[in-house]
Amino acid sequence: MTDHRPVETWLTDMDGVLVHEEDAIAGAAEFVTALKESGRGFLVLTNNSIFTPRDLRARLLRSGIDVPEEAIWTSALATAQFLAEQRPGGSAYVVGEAGLTTAMHDVGYVMTDRDPDYVVLGETRTYSFEAITRAIRLIEKGARFIATNPDPSGPSPAGTLPATGSVAALISTATGRQPYYIGKPNPLMMRSALNRLDAHSETTIMVGDRMDTDIISGLEAGLRTVLVLTGSTSREQVEHFPYRPSRIVDSVADLVRSVAHEDSQQH
Repeated sequence: MTDHRPVETWLTDMDGVLVHEEDAIAGAAEFVTALKESGRGFLVLTNNSIFTPRDLRARLLRSGIDVPEEAIWTSALATAQFLAEQRPGGSAYVVGEAGLTTAMHDVGYVMTDRDPDYVVLGETRTYSFEAITRAIRLIEKGARFIATNPDPSGPSPAGTLPATGSVAALISTATGRQPYYIGKPNPLMMRSALNRLDAHSETTIMVGDRMDTDIISGLEAGLRTVLVLTGSTSREQVEHFPYRPSRIVDSVADLVRSVAHEDSQQH
């Protein structure tokens, strides 16, 4: 990475990079500490729209990782910001949990099931058939279809759970309408994070564990990318993709020195 401009900003995925469920990945706490001590801007990104940044901060803290609330950027926040820019003060029928409804309220949106501007689908652990049916009927009547992220499934202690992408596919099959996805791999998620930090793509690194979401969205947003092998993608699988990360490391523990090295170069 020495042939680029100095690194000013770091973006990092959460699940598979910093934590597995409730357990911290070795080196994650040290990596976040190094970022904070460097004084550089950084954000922890997640496609998970269930939780608010405050909830996620508490979850990470229980795992021994101290991330400030303002340094957490979710697909729910990116979705709310996108809608506020597209149609300020609009209305939406929301299928999701506190992370999404709070974000929508905070940008001044009205939640309603009566002729909403949008149907916004997020993640929830308790998808209601009644809510999905209402979403289908509202889309049929002309509501625009937005989904926080395309992930078809997610992990849980008991095994795989259906996630936003799977339910979106159900609604799309019933309506013939495809949603616009805001979260990764849409580079819009990266650009919204860069804007939040007032950062530039040429001086930013994206750290992720998935080639098909983290790395591709970082690449398409013009960022340098680092793949860690503690999550979804193995070193062997990288060769199957038509694009490559800028760098591959075993875990974020291997990046602690990089953050400190950049710091010493700039001071």
